[in-house]
Amino acid sequence: MLMRGEALRWFSEALWDFETAEILYREGRFNAAAFYSHQAAEKACKALLYHVNEASWGHSVRELLVRYFNRRGESPQQDLVSCARELDRHYIPSRYPNAHPSGTPHEAYDEEVSKRALSAAEKVLRFAREVLGV
Repeated sequence: MLMRGEALRWFSEALWDFETAEILYREGRFNAAAFYSHQAAEKACKALLYHVNEASWGHSVRELLVRYFNRRGESPQQDLVSCARELDRHYIPSRYPNAHPSGTPHEAYDEEVSKRALSAAEKVLRFAREVLGV
């Protein structure tokens, strides 16, 4: 039961981060919205891992998601893996100027890129919600 509580705690924070991403998107903070989209999905995947009694480590949404499916003995759902790949692209470049050849992250991100990240995160969170039954 301890892991169930931990899974729900991580999922709660995932929802909070997703709401933060939506706020940042509405305010035109597109790079930060993409980063918080990644964070929401990462925490949702960690909730999934706690749900199957595995402690979660790392920051790659794709790796966490694949680890969850492997733990269940299932093939990863490719649509979710595609979402995870999209989100992993924003973990560093959305925050650090030296991840770009010039300029800053807030100059490199636009509404379209941010919207794709939000959509990808929403799909991962929807899947986690179904699995967790919340």
